[in-house]
Amino acid sequence: MLLSIRSRTLWLLLVISTLWLTSCEDNPVEPVLFGKVTGTVRDARNNQPLANASITSTPATSSVVTDAQGNFELTGVPTGRLTIVATKVDYRSVTVAVTVENEAVVAVAIVLEKNLSTTPPAPPVRPAPADQATVPGPDVKLEWHPAAGTSRGDSLRYDVVLYQGTNGVARNLLTNSRDTTVVAKQLNYNTTYFWQVTVRNAGGSSARSPLWSFRTGPQPDNRYLFARTENGNTDIYSSNETGTTLTRLTTSAFVEANPRLSPNRDRIAYTSNATGQFQLYTMNRDGSDVRQVTLQPVDGYFNQGVGYSWSPDGGQLIYSSFNKLYRINRDGTGLVLLATAPAERHFREVDWTGQGNRIVVQTVGVSIYDSEFYLLNADGSNFMQLIGNVPGRLDSPSFSVDGQRIVYTRDLDAFNDGNGRQLNAHIFTQNLDGSGLVDVSAGSGGTTNSTKPAGFNDIFPRYSPDGARIIFVQVNNVTQSVPEIFTVDLNGRNRVKLFDNATMPDWK
Repeated sequence: MLLSIRSRTLWLLLVISTLWLTSCEDNPVEPVLFGKVTGTVRDARNNQPLANASITSTPATSSVVTDAQGNFELTGVPTGRLTIVATKVDYRSVTVAVTVENEAVVAVAIVLEKNLSTTPPAPPVRPAPADQATVPGPDVKLEWHPAAGTSRGDSLRYDVVLYQGTNGVARNLLTNSRDTTVVAKQLNYNTTYFWQVTVRNAGGSSARSPLWSFRTGPQPDNRYLFARTENGNTDIYSSNETGTTLTRLTTSAFVEANPRLSPNRDRIAYTSNATGQFQLYTMNRDGSDVRQVTLQPVDGYFNQGVGYSWSPDGGQLIYSSFNKLYRINRDGTGLVLLATAPAERHFREVDWTGQGNRIVVQTVGVSIYDSEFYLLNADGSNFMQLIGNVPGRLDSPSFSVDGQRIVYTRDLDAFNDGNGRQLNAHIFTQNLDGSGLVDVSAGSGGTTNSTKPAGFNDIFPRYSPDGARIIFVQVNNVTQSVPEIFTVDLNGRNRVKLFDNATMPDWK
């Protein structure tokens, strides 16, 4: 009996000890596991990424915004169910539920749709130029602003219409654009224009600005004309010496080149192949009132629109057409044959001086390297050779202001590849009797900017209006190189660049 009591006592003590030891152990804690969520937010309309969209989650982790590519990343996200909310101004918010697993990356793609408001936006305000302002032409930058309190978000689109004067003809400058600026190009001078901006939100509701106006100022007295080729299209430009008043005068898809301002400075002559062959045209100095002058083309051996000149009084023009030299009134009437070229030769470049009323003209054979210069009276009489039978290609004869000298070019390397290429064309001046020869391109005295650089040609020379300088084109002798217009003193000093990508200069 006593043993039984002892056994029970020992058993009870053992149980109590076990319970006590168990109660002293730490309670087990489940480990916290993490994953990562990445995603992209895009516009439902065009699938373009949306930057600066806000990304939040429940349970809360961290708040981020999408980058420029619409991407976002949430790191250290506890495993389990997670709700992601994407929001952006002017868009409907979107909620996405995902399951995050330990050390796994969950990728989500979120698409946001625009809020389609039916409330019209406020009309644009603060136009520039200010209403009824006078501004320089021919290109005018127009600018406007959303009304105060209006979101400048990308939900707004603009249409801009321009009207010239009161003729009611509209030009659409912008259509459904996010831009708040636009450039109205090739406007007329001394002309009033009206313009209006229509703003439209994503819901299609719209509002119009007031009808604003501005007036272009007077035409600048651009003394320089030249041709420029851009995007495969050759057009005529005018400019001042610094290029700040650069004006594009022609805009057709045809070649317009070789501009010449009339001696009385009221019309610009030029040639164009709009009819299929180069014909002679005139226009106002702002590019308006274009008129075709000739029906016989300005054409022939190597004469694609280069062979013509104004008369000294600006009332007539002379031009080369194959082996014929013609005179014609500026309005296209009174065509007169002045001269016929020697056998198997065509007329090419030509100039006319009022000093002695004489003409200098170039003739070429079937090869451009076979070139000669002739002098004749303005009525076509007294036709005599001035320069001929010299090595190297001859080009571009024209008179000095006093009519006593001519300027021209000749390739000193006498290169002949059959295609007209030159390697070392220099500018020369000389008296009409052949004396007083000056190699302008060779420079003088080794002064700075006084010598034509090696590997270049000097072409298309003409005297300045005061006769003290020569304007010309410098171009690399590599085929298809870009021409540049320079001026230089008569002694070859002080070569100064005026215009890039420009050729066939005129200076009045």
